[in-house]
Amino acid sequence: MKNLIDKILSRGVSEIIGADELRKKLETTPKKVVIKYGVDPTKPDLHLGHAVCLRKLREFQNLGCKVVFLIGDFTARIGDPTGKSKIRPEIDQAEVEANVKTYLDQAGKILLTNPENFVWIRNSDWFVSMHDVRAADGMQLTIEAGGKKFQSPPLPGNHFLARANTWVASRMQKNQIKHYSFINVLAVLRKMTHARLIERDMFQARIKNQQPIFMHELLYPVIQGIDSNVLSDIFGSCDLEVGGTDQHFNMLMGREVMEMNSKNPQAVLTLPILEGTDGKEKMSKSLDNYIGITESPTDIFGKTMRIPDKLIPRWVELCTDLDESNFTKRLKKENPKDLKVELAQELVRIYHGDEAAQKAPEEFGRLFSGGSKSGRPDEIPTIQIEEGSWGIVELLANAKLVDSKSEARRLIQQGGIRVNDKKVEEVDQSFEVGKEELILQVGKRKWVKITA
Repeated sequence: MKNLIDKILSRGVSEIIGADELRKKLETTPKKVVIKYGVDPTKPDLHLGHAVCLRKLREFQNLGCKVVFLIGDFTARIGDPTGKSKIRPEIDQAEVEANVKTYLDQAGKILLTNPENFVWIRNSDWFVSMHDVRAADGMQLTIEAGGKKFQSPPLPGNHFLARANTWVASRMQKNQIKHYSFINVLAVLRKMTHARLIERDMFQARIKNQQPIFMHELLYPVIQGIDSNVLSDIFGSCDLEVGGTDQHFNMLMGREVMEMNSKNPQAVLTLPILEGTDGKEKMSKSLDNYIGITESPTDIFGKTMRIPDKLIPRWVELCTDLDESNFTKRLKKENPKDLKVELAQELVRIYHGDEAAQKAPEEFGRLFSGGSKSGRPDEIPTIQIEEGSWGIVELLANAKLVDSKSEARRLIQQGGIRVNDKKVEEVDQSFEVGKEELILQVGKRKWVKITA
């Protein structure tokens, strides 16, 4: 048990604050340890960079610890300023809701999701009040009075009964959680100095470059700290928060807010930020240097084969359970390509199973070594959309092959889109869905068949 805890607290870990107290809890009462992991659902897909944290959480779950997967549906509307030199754009609530579902589905590929080891919760439960909600117009409610039930007339969306019903229905925690109104947030801010909040490197850089810092950005880490305090109220404790090194400041605020409220402060465990396939920037969808955990085996294998040789040991340590020291030694003597094949197969195995991992090298070689006359993979996923005439930009967007129409236009202009093996030359080109078979190729490795 001690050796296992040593490994969990050391492999791929950058720093632990409060390590002694955390270790004692893990050795004596691991099933009582509550671990917080927060994500703002600003994008729909999780990639290997996110999986670094998720895999570490799974290791704690295997000890018996409970992971609280905190969905920052409220903080997503604010925007975490971490690593940003300018204000983040505001995200629409409908987009947040759609992303929440995909996050939970994808996190379940790594985390144990049984009640003993996993629970998820929204921070809108304690930051959003009835007055912030608007219901759907035309809602009818059943009202009970004097032992009889009455049906209300259709209510407008701003009616207080309709809003109250919508608010209560949306809350995950039905018990009496303290609602953090503005006066409650001010009570926390009374004990927090402005100098403390602008200590962050990114804010210091903005000040140096005479760039603005907006007040809601300063408050973001305070709100994240309040989240930890609330979780300790709901679950009896919040013993540890896990996140990337870029979340160091935000997670320390959780310790400070908990101490203000006379609670045992959470330990903080930071993990390295995974470099993307380019070997330069951190893994990010916006930089197109990512590997999504739900991508096809061929995509995962092919993208891994593109990483710089120097990244092999680091990816082995952060993304797999393979022996990193073994790969480091072999990299000095063996062909790096052979080591990448092993790494790529292991990543495919983790997310798609043993059979897919065995087939991945052959399929990759067939596609990119001239082994297929058409150049198409044997199995192409099918996407159904409404029959009719579609512009190529709308077709790509509705089939969710791109994140935005601007990305679709960029790919077309770069020659990265093919339909039925022919390069799409014009952004206004149209295709008939339902009248002909449409095989779309996006980039080098993404293929889909469009049917009505």
